[in-house]
Amino acid sequence: MSEGEQKLVDTSGDYLYAIKSGEPLADASWRSCRIVLTDKRLVLSTNSNKQAIPHSKIRLLKDETTLPETYQDGRATPLRIGSNVILVDAQQVDSFEIEFCRAALHDEVILTKHPAKVGGVVQDDASWSKAKFRLNGDRISLRLPENQTLSFPIEDVGTIETAQQHVMGEERTIVEAEHTDEDDRSVETHLSGTDRHTEALDSLLTTTIEQREDEYELSEVESQVLMALYSGVSPFEIADFVGIPVDEVEEVYQTLLEAGAVDKIRTRTEVSLNAHGRNLASEAMNER
Repeated sequence: MSEGEQKLVDTSGDYLYAIKSGEPLADASWRSCRIVLTDKRLVLSTNSNKQAIPHSKIRLLKDETTLPETYQDGRATPLRIGSNVILVDAQQVDSFEIEFCRAALHDEVILTKHPAKVGGVVQDDASWSKAKFRLNGDRISLRLPENQTLSFPIEDVGTIETAQQHVMGEERTIVEAEHTDEDDRSVETHLSGTDRHTEALDSLLTTTIEQREDEYELSEVESQVLMALYSGVSPFEIADFVGIPVDEVEEVYQTLLEAGAVDKIRTRTEVSLNAHGRNLASEAMNER
């Protein structure tokens, strides 16, 4: 490794060329290898070969239909490198896609606006600023100018949207991440940068949300309760607001606790909406 380069992942696995020089390879062979991710590059090492690929040359392949059908919908992560696509399967890592995004964004200078929205209300005085990105354990950390730091758990991100905006003199993709702040308010932090940055940010946050969700199907009453909580109604006022008995509200809270959509605060059930619940509530509102 070069001076100052940080090793972030070192594990065993397999890789395969699914597309080489633009040509799909439906019968390619997997090769066992050592997989190393640093903050600068991806390294795939076998007994006879070593490939060191800078992050700047790698993009996540989102359209898996371009792969030979044999390799679609598999566990391995597809990476596009020029006219090649490599599948990387790191079985000892929970999500290689997340680890790759973490490494590709480690200490990268991106652009951020916080809070861009509070309770759904646009903050007109918020402005874009440069920030150094890190995912430390389970927390996103953004180091801002003048030694300011913004930090929040990645598991607290409820919803993700992307949009196009004019940012710092250029038309850019922005990633809108909804989460809670230290005052338990629903806020949005907007993130941007180069195309490589925004693709990695979008994939990192979207994959985290998808891993958390169990495709729980809400009942009509559960949807109403979640939407009421999302709108700021107190847990103790839900019965009157929704128009159901208190005992039924308690049963709904218990179901939502088991589904991982709310967190319990007190022994007599008082709950607060968590990231999964805010995401479910947002989806329920969109279906109305």
